[in-house]
Amino acid sequence: MEEMREFRLDEISIRSIAVDLLKNAWVILLAALAAWFAVAGVEKLMYVPEYTATATLAVNAKGNTSSAYTSLSLTSQMAGVFSEVFDSSVLREKIAEDLGQDSIEGTITSAVIEETNLVTLSVTSVTPRQTYLIIQSALENYGTVSDYLFSNAVLRIVQQPSVPYSPSNIPNIQRIQKLGMLAAACAAAAVIILLSVLRFTVKNKAAAERNLDGKLLGMIPYERKHRTIREISRGKNKSLLLNTPLVSLHFAERTRKVMTRIIHHMNRRNQKVILITSVAENEGKSSIAANLALALAEKGKRTLLVDADLKKPAQYRIFDKPETGKRWLSDYLSGKAGANDILVHDGKNRLFCIFQESGVRGSGTLLDSERMRSLIRACRRNTDYIIIDSAPMALSSDAELMMTLADTVVLVVRQDWTDIRAVNDAADAVRASGTEFAGFVLNAFQKEPFAQEGRRYGRYYRRQRTDS
Repeated sequence: MEEMREFRLDEISIRSIAVDLLKNAWVILLAALAAWFAVAGVEKLMYVPEYTATATLAVNAKGNTSSAYTSLSLTSQMAGVFSEVFDSSVLREKIAEDLGQDSIEGTITSAVIEETNLVTLSVTSVTPRQTYLIIQSALENYGTVSDYLFSNAVLRIVQQPSVPYSPSNIPNIQRIQKLGMLAAACAAAAVIILLSVLRFTVKNKAAAERNLDGKLLGMIPYERKHRTIREISRGKNKSLLLNTPLVSLHFAERTRKVMTRIIHHMNRRNQKVILITSVAENEGKSSIAANLALALAEKGKRTLLVDADLKKPAQYRIFDKPETGKRWLSDYLSGKAGANDILVHDGKNRLFCIFQESGVRGSGTLLDSERMRSLIRACRRNTDYIIIDSAPMALSSDAELMMTLADTVVLVVRQDWTDIRAVNDAADAVRASGTEFAGFVLNAFQKEPFAQEGRRYGRYYRRQRTDS
């Protein structure tokens, strides 16, 4: 049984939560709309209209109707008793008998208007007609119940009741709908935040150091390809290469630092061939392989970059396509071209490349061939380092086939992208193959300290250019 992982607060990423909320804003909106219509539907099913008719009565003393003080005194003394009379079972029986019913469906209430001798009688029932008949019957029959109680007081109708035409219990459905939308949106957002927090991916350096089963070779920050609207409008998807002015000094320095650590690791073990791969697609393995190769060539090392991702090759796009007339790796492996036909050199540095334009069928058979092995053996003799860009391990078994030709393997892990358990399983698969596992390169990481450091590098870089 899989052990429960320990939850740590320092592994929570506010950025990941914010990104998840933005990506799933449509879910929050959909939940709010669903709540709006659900409240309307439930209200329509459960709503029972009620109608209320009212009458105003004055309490007067018999034989002394001109004394306001006496009337007010009687009102204050008898208000509670009058309410009991109008809501008494005796009066309700009289009303039911008067209407020819077994019982009446409705409520009868009365209230004294403060500092007056007036009493308000209200009747609420399910239909306008029923409401009007009940209040009329109550006014006609209350005397038979109250005469023996109040021989010295009389009720006089001041305002006659009328037939109600609209319900008196109209709900404030818009307010309920707004509250329902807010509650549903908050609930949906809470679920998204919870799933984001519980997602077992590498969200920051602390999570990587604690959960990844291997050495961390470095962390490469996220770099935007387009910085202005004009660049976006041009529509050309430029890659972030060290030899282009698109990249920031911070990004370049981090990449070169990773290269230095990897080469130091390889030199201590007398290694030449390194395989760059990842678990899933779009983790940036091809870009890292290309930039590591460029960084090595900058150091004067004779470097070969081989795009062995025969499923979805990317190096020819990263380098803006190779020379016209050159052949591809699959042409060589299938016997249609020689080694010199596929080798590309840009003439500016000591970097050589072997490209692949499109995916091919039977890539495993081509890679696991004697021609591939002989190509790597020949290149070992004529280069200082060979960097192999392989297909993601979760996509095919091509990466495991190429491990037999490599001296060491590096796994690229993108921030908040792949489940850590899958990454560790991939590292175990590398070790099981017998090839040495160098460690992990964390890619496209966004973190506030990096952003501050990146701004500091940017200011220094701009100042240096101004001074020069």
